[in-house]
Amino acid sequence: MIQSPSHFVLPDLFSLSSAFHNATNPFWKRGAIESRRWVDSYAIFADRRRAFFLQVQSELLCSRCYPYAGYEEFRTCCDLINLLFVVDELSDEQCHGGVRHTGDIFLQAMRDPTCSDGSKLARMTADVHARLMMTIKPNAFRRFLAHCDAYINSVIQEARLRDRGEVLGFEDYVHLRRENSAIRVCFGMIPYILGIDLPEEVFEDGNFQKIYFSAADMVCLSNDLYSYNMGLNRGLEGNNFVTVLMRTQNMDIQAACDFVGGHYKQLMDEFLSAKKCLGSFGPEVDVDVKRYISACQHWPAGNLVWSFETPRYFGALRHQILRTRIVPLKPLEREPIKEED
Repeated sequence: MIQSPSHFVLPDLFSLSSAFHNATNPFWKRGAIESRRWVDSYAIFADRRRAFFLQVQSELLCSRCYPYAGYEEFRTCCDLINLLFVVDELSDEQCHGGVRHTGDIFLQAMRDPTCSDGSKLARMTADVHARLMMTIKPNAFRRFLAHCDAYINSVIQEARLRDRGEVLGFEDYVHLRRENSAIRVCFGMIPYILGIDLPEEVFEDGNFQKIYFSAADMVCLSNDLYSYNMGLNRGLEGNNFVTVLMRTQNMDIQAACDFVGGHYKQLMDEFLSAKKCLGSFGPEVDVDVKRYISACQHWPAGNLVWSFETPRYFGALRHQILRTRIVPLKPLEREPIKEED
């Protein structure tokens, strides 16, 4: 009888990300307190789920991934990321019909809050919408809404796959994960923060797309790798690169993790190569493109650091796992939640 593995070893994604700069937003503690109070004001989770939600420490993720944002923009990002985690937590326990209902509430309130159903989720979404509309440029908001729509549709597809116990092949999963991870929604906040509105020709450029999707896919890969054990403990491991490789490529868990590390390196190389080859869109646009790409770089690097600052994925063992890269395949010890003052 083949014995099940007791652990797996993480690839060193930090070394592979050394080309990207790491930073922290100076407003994060103030923004975290205010955004957390904002979420609490809606009392959307009961005590147990609220404690699990607090472990996310999403405001710290925002600090790592939007370190260049001014206070008002940073606070809006904190609220949006918290809102996305609320949608994620709600949808994880719903069948695809329930997810569709939750998604419709979110989308309607983001498109036009005056037509929303007045639920807690709708009112939270309307708050974020109101802040965004103060300064976001028209084309940037149009793209942002398109990303929100694709996000909800992909979360519905994820729920349908979960209901059927179905796991996608690698290429299909890559496309699904780009959307249901909400990373494109998060990238959609970059023009809002920077106050820019890139022309369509930039987003249609082949090298720009390689830069954009390489950065997005690196975030998705690292998130799936680090969250695998948590997903396994919650019965949600089907929506994960590691599971996809194990089920469809007949890999064991260590081979799948090693493959993820190799693919991450390939994405990094593609990002850096495409950045060097990117052509000009004119002097004024080039300045904004450079700022946008620089902002994208904070997401892969920031997500790595945040994953070991929060107990969400590795619990009380996170510092040990960061040092050794050895992840035990068993329930991870959780530590008490510390509230912000």
